[in-house]
Amino acid sequence: MKQFFGVSQSGNLQEAVRGLKNPQLIMLMSNSEQFEGHVKELQALYPKVPSIGCIGMSYDDRVVEKGVGIVAYTDGVEAAANVLEQASVMPVKYIKRLEDDVDKVQGSQNDTICIDFCSGNDACVLTTIYSVLKRRNISLVGGTGDAGKVSANGKVYEDAVAYALIKNKHGRVKAYKENIYRQMGNYRFIASRTDKSQYMLGELNGKPAKQVYQQILHVTEEQILTQTFKNPLGKLNGKDTCIISIKDVSGNALTCYRQVNDSDVLMLLELGDYKQTVKNTIQKIRQDFPKISSVFSVNCLFRYLLFTENNYMQEYLGEMANLGVHAGLVGYGEHYNNQFVNQSMTCVVFE
Repeated sequence: MKQFFGVSQSGNLQEAVRGLKNPQLIMLMSNSEQFEGHVKELQALYPKVPSIGCIGMSYDDRVVEKGVGIVAYTDGVEAAANVLEQASVMPVKYIKRLEDDVDKVQGSQNDTICIDFCSGNDACVLTTIYSVLKRRNISLVGGTGDAGKVSANGKVYEDAVAYALIKNKHGRVKAYKENIYRQMGNYRFIASRTDKSQYMLGELNGKPAKQVYQQILHVTEEQILTQTFKNPLGKLNGKDTCIISIKDVSGNALTCYRQVNDSDVLMLLELGDYKQTVKNTIQKIRQDFPKISSVFSVNCLFRYLLFTENNYMQEYLGEMANLGVHAGLVGYGEHYNNQFVNQSMTCVVFE
């Protein structure tokens, strides 16, 4: 199989798809002003090709901040694309679409991946999607786009998740997740006074969450929203840790980018040696895949900001490019199987 990446920094879709022939799946990453126009134009250019899209920055060896990026797969791919609507209310209502598409591609653990672009309510959406995928042990990688809109097969949807099932007919696929944070000290907290609908965290160990965070890290209220780049919270999930980014301060509470529930066990995280972590991820991928066709990744917006602030983003993209053909999306939340995580990288590698 082959992965195509086309780009136009000015948002010219014709320029972005130049050289794309016989695609079997297309993924569109556009800007908020041109997204709906790009969806229609792409459908007119490739009317019979399954496609998904979202609003967000894309990249290969450079970042496309405001234009348009196209990722497409050719040569030895079987794919299906569709959408689950009413993501915030009842995405399971549309689950038969996914069940039919899984049957259509006849995917399996070793050769198939699901890539999704979501408008929000990620945790509920992932639980719904993974209830189908886990029957065949198919992995999922994806992320949240901007402005609450996604597209599938030439149509724009709000409050929905667009997905693509991709079967590699000539090799394996595997999903990975990268965490550049580690536990800070022995800080452990029990969450309380949470509001699921607002993603609000009221108290940690019975004390106002804002106060606890400030006292440990010696930061002002104004510094909290940038301090989360270095010190997010973490939720224990078996042996794994799901990263929780702080979105805002609401009185004495903290609003987060993912849901926190009463009695959740949380920890404070700190930034580790992210350059070494990236090298370790690349080494692991190379061990698993001596021959790589392509890599598609989703990097959190906060990772992008952190790497850019530390003049590492371009070096990072260069490191990933050494794996082979690499492209991806800058997301507002990352998906890995049934997990919704923040400040992470998830990716799929195609043999």
